[in-house]
Amino acid sequence: MLGVTDYGAFVIAFIILLAIPGPGNFALITATGKGGIKGGLAATCGVILGDQVLMWLAVAGVATLLAAYPAAFHGVQWAGAAYLAWLGLRMLLSKPGEAPRDSGMSNGHYLRQTLMITLLNPKAIMFYMAFFPLFIDPVKHQGMLTFGFMALTVATLTFLYGLVAVLLTHHLAERMRASPRLSHLLERLAGACLVGFGIKLAAMR
Repeated sequence: MLGVTDYGAFVIAFIILLAIPGPGNFALITATGKGGIKGGLAATCGVILGDQVLMWLAVAGVATLLAAYPAAFHGVQWAGAAYLAWLGLRMLLSKPGEAPRDSGMSNGHYLRQTLMITLLNPKAIMFYMAFFPLFIDPVKHQGMLTFGFMALTVATLTFLYGLVAVLLTHHLAERMRASPRLSHLLERLAGACLVGFGIKLAAMR
């Protein structure tokens, strides 16, 4: 299909990738808990934008460049680790009793946050460089049309996944508002996970 080998397998593989717990998923859940459905959808758009940038950078060969110059790779790695740790610490140090919805944060804030989380993950860049070639038909490949079709598929799947995750999270958040302690505990848990992802990313070789 438009130069893509086994399109069904490509879709299934990417859905599995989306479902794997990671900093993007935790940021999406947190954005929904604080900003409601609009905040969650804004965060989803941030993930989509980040994925699109990384995919086209991988197509342009930036992943190969980073692999050839370890210092550049590690620079991105440490920047991503620091950003995740900073976000996690903010959540860990939040005061009990704060409102679940943070009216001081705009939807643009959630979009920028997940965009940065996605862009500052060097593992994602390397993933796109290794993942996409597996599904490109070397005989029927149609250049930019093939890549564009794959990019559209990635964006559509990410939006649908994000929409489902946002609606489920929002439904649970509405119930948890009756228990501020539980809500605060879950926010701290998410913060600890983000710090953990940051440490793991910093230690990656």
